[in-house]
Amino acid sequence: MVNDRQSLDLTTFARPSGGEAVEWLIADRPVPYPDSLAAMDARVAAIADGAAPELVWLLEHPPLYTSGTSGKADDLLDPRFPTFQSGRGGQVTYHGPGQRVAYVMLDLKRRRPDVRAYVASLEEWIIRTLAAFNVRGERREDRVGVWVKRPDKGAGFEDKIAAIGVRLRRWVSFHGIAINVEPDLSHFQAIVPCGVVDPRYGVTSLVDLGLPVTMADVDIALRQAFSEVFGDTAARLPEATG
Repeated sequence: MVNDRQSLDLTTFARPSGGEAVEWLIADRPVPYPDSLAAMDARVAAIADGAAPELVWLLEHPPLYTSGTSGKADDLLDPRFPTFQSGRGGQVTYHGPGQRVAYVMLDLKRRRPDVRAYVASLEEWIIRTLAAFNVRGERREDRVGVWVKRPDKGAGFEDKIAAIGVRLRRWVSFHGIAINVEPDLSHFQAIVPCGVVDPRYGVTSLVDLGLPVTMADVDIALRQAFSEVFGDTAARLPEATG
């Protein structure tokens, strides 16, 4: 078994030869969390049955917290927004305006039935996306997600800029990633983000790092990086509310 996620061969997640390109959908307004769960359930079933192509769905949520399969009640310190049980892996996190959520529905049975390697491929996707803005995102073996070093805060300090939480059903993935573009970072203070309690580790965003980046800029970078890791995407679909 490979112990270092950085050494995994990510090229095996490329789109299978002869397969359809991944559909690319961008919601034009915040999507309520229960609606997103229902939409993912339906699409995952259709993909598993061979009745629909794979999909990447980019969206924002209204302010809310979600708890994964490893979530703990103690991680909700002073929740000021609704909290939902998500069914994804991971612990408690925040979603809200200014955060780009990407729900990724891929048929891993056809690509590579390896959950650990799939998570590494999502990390690689995020890292390549951040590189488009000259941000060095890094993996941590003991912490899922993508991190940036913060020497301005002190030696050993670093902040999480992107979270990952996935679930599989019949080897079709759903849930996915969340990149902080310009969310209200104070909303993370009401929880223990992803169970990380070390005071050296915080949460940041692209704008917090001093970059005047828009959501549209991030979407362009996400699509380019996705094609490098997972293969081509279909022509951009009309924007939809989900």
